[in-house]
Amino acid sequence: MEAPTFSTLRVEVDDPIATVVLDRPERLNALSTELLRELTTACRWLDDQSQLKVVVLRGAGRAFSAGFDLGDFSETAGPSPRDSADLGRIAAEALTAVRQLTIAAIHGHCVGGGLVLAAACDLRVASSDARFSIPEVDLGIPLAWGGIPRLVRELGPAVTKELVLTCRPFDAVEAKELHFLNRVVDPSELDESVDRLAAELAAKPGFALRVTKQQVNAVVEEMAGTARNASDADTLQAALGDPESRAASHRYLEARAKKA
Repeated sequence: MEAPTFSTLRVEVDDPIATVVLDRPERLNALSTELLRELTTACRWLDDQSQLKVVVLRGAGRAFSAGFDLGDFSETAGPSPRDSADLGRIAAEALTAVRQLTIAAIHGHCVGGGLVLAAACDLRVASSDARFSIPEVDLGIPLAWGGIPRLVRELGPAVTKELVLTCRPFDAVEAKELHFLNRVVDPSELDESVDRLAAELAAKPGFALRVTKQQVNAVVEEMAGTARNASDADTLQAALGDPESRAASHRYLEARAKKA
């Protein structure tokens, strides 16, 4: 079995564990349309690998992910802006749907769409230097990609509203207190801790792992389902046409450019 190769991802296999590395470190692993397409393809390939039991999702370089690529967003990249806007939802659902247990290993920045991808994983371990934020409303758009129901499941409705609407950053300690994270470890111990957890899970019977994941996912879909979020792309497109939202987006991008 040979893992596929990609431009923006690395897929590394050491049976029965696979690792998917978001590999745009020069952009803090910003989620471009190309990366989202490749992540979807990688997840569908992984789902076909019955011998694999655990998949670890990591980010190369200094961050897990800085969220969706602002360059792609500002240019509404692709021949179909609506289809491009839907890529994040498709990637998050593909990540949720893989048969293997998934572990997000989070360090540095975990922002917006990156946080949604982390929420799509079954377990989340972060280094104590991880920093989280959901800046979409300040950018003039709603949180999409199925992010709202995923966060409501983990955080509850009131906390989800607060974090999404205020856009305030929060650290790993608070994320653990809010039950978004399973574990917080020292930055020097993140890789070893995640690898140890992956090995512990991979040593268990694969059937029991898969059935437990399926049962839990079925329950949370009843609590706050993601099926309705096929319309998230339309909501994003509507925001792009709203004058107040466009003005907020312009201010946000200008502020980002000045900080760069």
